Amino acid sequence: MPEDRIRGVALDYPEAVRLTNPTNSLLKGEVDDRYQYSRENKDNQVHGWISDNPTVGFWMITPRNEFRTGGPHKQDLTSHVGPIALPMFVSTHYARKDVGMKFKAGEQWKKVFGPVFIYLNSASNNQKSALWQNTKSQKLEAGHTIFHNHQISLIPTNGAQSVVNYFGQNSMPAAHAQVGLAPPGNEGSWQYESKGYQFWSHADGEGNFWIKGVRPGNYNLFAWVPGTIGDYKYDPSIGIAPGSNIKLNNLVYKAPRAGPTVWEIGIADRVATEFFIPDPNPSLVNHLYNGFDKFRALEHTIVGFNPYNYMLKHINKMHIYVRIAGLGNTGCGTATQKYILAKTSCTL
Repeated sequence: MPEDRIRGVALDYPEAVRLTNPTNSLLKGEVDDRYQYSRENKDNQVHGWISDNPTVGFWMITPRNEFRTGGPHKQDLTSHVGPIALPMFVSTHYARKDVGMKFKAGEQWKKVFGPVFIYLNSASNNQKSALWQNTKSQKLEAGHTIFHNHQISLIPTNGAQSVVNYFGQNSMPAAHAQVGLAPPGNEGSWQYESKGYQFWSHADGEGNFWIKGVRPGNYNLFAWVPGTIGDYKYDPSIGIAPGSNIKLNNLVYKAPRAGPTVWEIGIADRVATEFFIPDPNPSLVNHLYNGFDKFRALEHTIVGFNPYNYMLKHINKMHIYVRIAGLGNTGCGTATQKYILAKTSCTL
């Protein structure tokens, strides 16, 4: 409840408050912070509030996200205590000024934000779960309506695949690659884009992808493949006109390599699953995020390590703290220096 924050104790920044005398006594001692409820743009579609008496839901529905800042993986705010429900359009949260909009003198610019739907529903007998299920169905209906108003698509040739070429191995399908259209730029520039639109798709297990509902304009095709480092960019740029149905040939991505991979710790998939999550300070807990499986690090000392003739014993997890002794500078680390390797590859 809003009054819980007023009675609480503000922490190092005003958004974070320890609840000292909450309406619900089970929440006493927990920390409320609006940044704890952030979601990636691609998942930030439905959020809101449910009241107890009467049982009424207030929801923010955003079925598409092509207008948002920083691409599908940038995180942003949702709903938080106030009660507040935010339809985020533009922000520099978690990315600072690098994703902020910049304009030159006299520059003309136009962009459509949304659509965003505000949806209210109610239920009898305190059936809160029914409100949530009903709201999710409304999200699907809203997305279906918008899609049929934008019948423009980018579709690969029949049987074509987006292919990733691993160093030293045969080419293989870029299974479950993230493929998108974004304003022209360098590889990975979509992560800093804020003034235009982005349209992303998730490839299937064979690398086939379809991008539908694209606004007319000039784009580059970008992609990245889970488990493979680097960003892909297709040249030349692609012009989308009303009613377009564009087919591409096979796309091949050659991941950057300087030699064979000696070891790999973690997965290059742009999520933090492999990172160590320490136990929180008991006075700074939010039980909403307790109880999940979390990575625990093992620590090993590797002495006399030969990168071309090695054996790692007694390691039962891929995600470890590593201390290398007597190795010298390998380009991936320095001897006797303790460092964390996660979500990366070491290539010698």
